[in-house]
Amino acid sequence: MGDDLLVPPADTGGGVAGTEIARELTDEERLHQLGYAQVLRRGMSRFSNFAISFTIISILSGCLTLYYFGLQHGGPPTMLWGWLLVGVLVLFAGLSMAEICSAYPTAGGLYYWAAKLAPGKSAPIWSWFTGWFNLLGQVAVTAGISFGAAFSVSAFLALVTNQAYWLSRGHTIAILAVILFLQGLLNTFGIRLVALLTNVSVYWHLLGVAIIVIILFAAPSSHTHQSASFLFGGAGWHDFSGLSGFSLPFYVFLIGLLNAQYTFTGYDASAHVTEETVQASISGPKGIVNSIWISLIAGFVLLLGVSMAIPTHFPISIAGVVYKGYADISTATVPWATIFEYSAGRVAAEVLILIVIGAQFYCGMGSVTANSRMIFAFSRDGAVPFHNFWHHVSKRSRVPVRSAWFGAVGAFILSVPYIWSPVAYGAVTSIAVIGLYVAYLTPVFLRRINPGAFTPGPWKLGRFGPWFGWIAIVWVVFICIMFMLPAYAPITAASFNYTPVAVAVVIGFAGIWYAVSARKWFRGPKVEGSPEELAAIEREFL
Repeated sequence: MGDDLLVPPADTGGGVAGTEIARELTDEERLHQLGYAQVLRRGMSRFSNFAISFTIISILSGCLTLYYFGLQHGGPPTMLWGWLLVGVLVLFAGLSMAEICSAYPTAGGLYYWAAKLAPGKSAPIWSWFTGWFNLLGQVAVTAGISFGAAFSVSAFLALVTNQAYWLSRGHTIAILAVILFLQGLLNTFGIRLVALLTNVSVYWHLLGVAIIVIILFAAPSSHTHQSASFLFGGAGWHDFSGLSGFSLPFYVFLIGLLNAQYTFTGYDASAHVTEETVQASISGPKGIVNSIWISLIAGFVLLLGVSMAIPTHFPISIAGVVYKGYADISTATVPWATIFEYSAGRVAAEVLILIVIGAQFYCGMGSVTANSRMIFAFSRDGAVPFHNFWHHVSKRSRVPVRSAWFGAVGAFILSVPYIWSPVAYGAVTSIAVIGLYVAYLTPVFLRRINPGAFTPGPWKLGRFGPWFGWIAIVWVVFICIMFMLPAYAPITAASFNYTPVAVAVVIGFAGIWYAVSARKWFRGPKVEGSPEELAAIEREFL
């Protein structure tokens, strides 16, 4: 199976003898060349491809649902400077991934890339572990996103009904179950509905950020805005840096980067939906890169606007609750909602919370979509238990419905420990970051150590590629170590970071299964058949 992206047309006898003009492959021809039949409906535009990654990054989800974590690990200075640092490094990673996506536009994404770029006969094992880390990260990020939406709904119901019991862990988990059910349901009706909703989501996010920041800036009826020193310098750091229980400033700052690093996940969705995207070899890479840099700018504006509205004096009373200092704000069940109500008043806060809930729901829906395509592709190649069941595609909607429910149910199971541990949400986000970024950068690493295996697609990095790739690789190794370390002191059963346990379970499961069984039969991505066999598969979905 060749990897050339251009093929000559048949000689019609009308041209100069021996001269052939190369033409670009169609999306379907390229997919056939990669070994797969076109069974998913190719109905996503370039904008829709960008929209799904932008929706899953979701600054209104990641920035706000981990806002409490940022407050407890250095406050606004950590979040604002950390956002810029992480955003630039993630852009390097995204650029490196985009170049590979252009060459291999298939739903398998990362694990397919790893198989193609691995040196020698090591393709199966690289592909296997990349896929399992991607699967872990996909399920965890879906859990984290919808978890955030559940927190927001809890805060809204508590505000509207004036009943604090909506903020209990049990109610939050119940709301999470309803949200995941609805997101799974939307993913059963076809890619066109999902594409439409993610297109709407782009405008919802950008207009939502503008509305939130303008209202918080224009309605400081009960306090003044925080100073630049508080937002970017020593004043803000002094008020928040000790809240995690650690006294080492650099360590606190690095752990606090989880707020930004978690938000900048999910942009691999543009790769996972390339089998449903027109002009996939260009649309997929551009979707990855554009979603990152636009989120970088809009997310910084959002964090600045919310942090600017943090109360400047204490004690204060919000909805009958007395807050004596910044520690009380950071440990509120939903700190950003508390800041909204203090700054803008109850009615305006309810409107702003609804904007956030809408964005978070869109985000979770898109995450289930990307998750299901990855599970579909990994199952297509036989790497998931009961793979024939999960690989099924609905002939009516031409989407992998069962894989969508796999992701939704898996996300709920991963969230259940929150009932017993209040820090479980932070652990889920750490799992998402580690699982996804190990999968993101493995093919980038293989691209760098085995350059002869790579044939570029139409979207290329050129001479800057090695610099971007190696910087991103070093950064990912570093954050994988950092986010498995304790986030709070003293370390107790309630504050324990169970990220290493979850990562170890997946590595152990995937490693033992590979050693005992899969090494005998898993050869990486499969070729589904000859051109005739691929055509026969496709006819079943006409």
